[in-house]
This record gives sequence, C-alpha cells and structure tokens, in this order.
Amino acid sequence: MSALTVFFALLFYGATAMLVLGVARKVTVYARTPQPLKIPIPPAPTTRRGVVLRMLLEVTLFKALFRSNKWIWLFGWVFHVALLLVLLRHLRYFTQPVWGWVDLLQPFGQYAGFAMLAGLAGLWARRFLVDRVRYITSPSDHLMLALLVAIGASGLSMKYLAHTDIVALKAFFLGLMRFDWQPLPPDPVLVVHLGLVATLMIVFPVSKLLHAPGIFFSPSLNQVDDAREHRHVAGWSLVQPAGRTRGG
Repeated sequence: MSALTVFFALLFYGATAMLVLGVARKVTVYARTPQPLKIPIPPAPTTRRGVVLRMLLEVTLFKALFRSNKWIWLFGWVFHVALLLVLLRHLRYFTQPVWGWVDLLQPFGQYAGFAMLAGLAGLWARRFLVDRVRYITSPSDHLMLALLVAIGASGLSMKYLAHTDIVALKAFFLGLMRFDWQPLPPDPVLVVHLGLVATLMIVFPVSKLLHAPGIFFSPSLNQVDDAREHRHVAGWSLVQPAGRTRGG
C-alpha cells in the first residue's frame, strides 16, 4: 500500500474526529451558555411553534438577510443552496448501492459547483467593496473564503480538466468506512482537493463557519416574545452562594 494512501487515510480519520468532537464541544458550550435577558428580534413570535417556523425560514430562506440587503442575500443564498447540492451529490462516494434520490441529484449537483463559486465570488467581493464590511474583515475571513474557493475550483477541475478515477476514489472512501483501506488514485488535482477538504474539516470547529450550528442557539432568534406574560429567569440566577439564602 502506498505512502499516499496511508497518509490520506490517517488524515481523514483525524480530520473526521476533530470535526465531530470539535463541533460537539462547541454545541455543548452554546447549549450551556446562559441567556439572562429576553432579546428576541422584533417582530418576534409569541409561541414556541412560531419560533420553530421563524427559525425554519431563517435557515432555509435567510429571511432577515433578505430584508436587510437583497444582493448580499442573493449571493449568500445561492452559495449555501449550491453547497448543499454539492455535498448531497458527493454521497455517491460513501454509499453502495447509491440511493435513488442521490442519482437524481447528480446533474443538479454538478452545475451547482459553478453556482457555489459565483456565490463565493460575490461574498468575497463584498469584503473589499463595502466599506463597513471591509473594516471588520480579518485575514481569517479571507483565508476561509480562499479555502472554499480552492475546494470548489479543484473539484470542478477534476470534472472538466483533469479527470480522476472515480471508481477507485469511491473504493478508497468505502474502504475507510469499513476499515479496509484501498489505494487512493495518485492524481495531483485530487490530492490537492482532498488535502483542502481535510483542512476545512480540521479548522471548521474553530472558525466563523460555526454559524451553521450556532444559529440555533442565538437568543435573538430562538426566544419566545412572552416577557409580559412570563418572567424570564436564567438558570444560573437560581443558584445561591453557600451559606446564604434568597433574600438573606
């Protein structure tokens, strides 16, 4: 077995562990963080069902962003929808036999790669062209956008410029899942693409991309607007110091 296969097998085991454990740790921190104030963004729903509906609209349609800035919404929504299609298309490398609905998504996921790059280009241009956004942009923001663009570009390159052996590639990933390693095709573009993907998996838990799970823990979105009906008391405020009683 080649050193390349061994290296990428260990790399993806490590990257997967860091991604899963890192995100789980962050989600645990988010869930345990107190929410001492009622701060839902108005107009806010007054029932839990309304909160669920509101969150659904935010996650799927980016409703608040649409209201605030239409062109940023367009690039952001196109990028996220295209990214979802691309990820779903890649399920064919991890399933055998391939699920029927994944087969149906293949042509859509293929062209979604171009839409993903177009959305990223618009979001990246915003970092340079909008003064208030450029002011708060850090080098890490540019690095994450560059990483995503490089992943998309290298993936499209394998489809249209430098073809790789997708049968052997699928055997490699199925082998990783079954702990039965198979040779990885030594194609340069594929090696670059997989290296970039592994890098993204490693840095994801410590990057701003954590807004993906973080949005579900945002008190401005997940709180019911019932401050007049019910007093909001944070859990930590009920704990009294040792030797003291409430009102003492």
